Parts: sequence; C-alpha cells; structure tokens
Amino acid sequence: MRDDKDNLIIDLTFKFALGIIEYCEKLESDRKFVLARQLLKSGTSIGANSREAQNAESKADFIHKFKVAAKEVDETEYWLMLCKESKNYPDPDMLLEELRIISRIISKIISSSKR
Repeated sequence: MRDDKDNLIIDLTFKFALGIIEYCEKLESDRKFVLARQLLKSGTSIGANSREAQNAESKADFIHKFKVAAKEVDETEYWLMLCKESKNYPDPDMLLEELRIISRIISKIISSSKR
C-alpha cells in the first residue's frame, strides 16, 4: 500500500471525499436521491483521479488525469451550488470552501506541470 501522507492534494481530496459521503448520506436520509448520487460520483472522483495521476505513465498522462479531476471539481461545484440554492437542503458551504482550495491546487499542479 502506498504512503500518501506527504502528498497534500491526495490528503485533501481524500478528506473531501469523506465529507461528500457524509453530506450525501444526509441527502439520502432526506430522500434527495438524485442529487445525492450525482454528487457522490463527482465528489469522490476528484480524489480517485488525483491518486491515479500519481501512477501516470508520462507527463502528458499526469496532466490529463489532473484535467479530469478539474472537470470533476467543476461538476461537484455545480451540484453543491444547486444544493445551496435549493430549499430544504443541508448547507454545503464548508464543502464548497474545501472544494475551492482543492480547485486552486489542482489548477496550480496542471499549470506548473505544463512548464
């Protein structure tokens, strides 16, 4: 098993995925199944793609996997914003703030990897 303790993006995206799971469990308990499923898929995929990038076969593959993670960040933000603006949904502000930090780091990884 790998040791990702010193990898900031892996650590942040793993913790974020745990938060997404907890949030989606609240949505499901409130019978908001459609958004819960969409959010669970995109929110946990960010970390999965970031982790997969750690074993990339080339620099181009590394960048590609982080670009996929960036797309998942955008999709996750969309679902969280829908939850934020919809009536009777739990407050996702903490997750949105964590997501913004993750987004900035992923953008920096992509831009610095292109150099």
